[in-house]
Amino acid sequence: MSQEQDKIFFRNFTLVIVFIAVMMIAFYIVADLVTNKEKEPVKNEMNVNSVINITTGNINNGKSLSQTCAVCHGPDGNSVNPIWPKLAGQHASYTAKQLKNFKDGIRVNAQMAGMVATLSEQDMNDLGLYFEAQKNSFGYAKPESINLGEKIYRAGHSESGIPACMSCHGPAGSGNPGAMYPLLRGQHAEYTASQLKMFKKGERNNDTNNVMRSIASRMTKEQIEAVSEYIQGLRLQ
Repeated sequence: MSQEQDKIFFRNFTLVIVFIAVMMIAFYIVADLVTNKEKEPVKNEMNVNSVINITTGNINNGKSLSQTCAVCHGPDGNSVNPIWPKLAGQHASYTAKQLKNFKDGIRVNAQMAGMVATLSEQDMNDLGLYFEAQKNSFGYAKPESINLGEKIYRAGHSESGIPACMSCHGPAGSGNPGAMYPLLRGQHAEYTASQLKMFKKGERNNDTNNVMRSIASRMTKEQIEAVSEYIQGLRLQ
């Protein structure tokens, strides 16, 4: 083999070694990316379950921002249409969490997604503070729903594994802001029933630790409608 042939051979050999090394490095990088992607959850449960502690806010900014909300939820957060929830008196932390969930796509509603698109985190906190400061109006339960609704709310249904609603939301439906359990009393029965049905079907899934989905999945249509009516008539004793 001539000297020139030796040079060509070693040059080609070196190129082959370099090519193999590059391919091995590329394979390692791709494999690492795929592994990490498989470990990544579809949804970040911390975003869903995180506790929101509102320590500062501008209630006047919340009032100004609420003018847009008034079209559906009323000027003071007491909606007239029963398909839209009353926001008056609701815990600021809970309202802010729902707004954040709508913006992040964790809670899905096309109309609300458009409404929150331009809101900052502070705007959402301010709205929460404004609505919390409003007095929620009371409703009345249908007389025929009171007995079953009260039983479910106060005692649950042990045969079906349904716990008492009051164990989390309180005897008067005041909720628990620290645990992110919403105030319920006076809420439109139609709205409450629609949300329980969505939890039952898994169409709404921003409940902490799957609590509401688990409970609603055991409830019958009759139980959902009765307890929703009872909640509409709840008030402070």
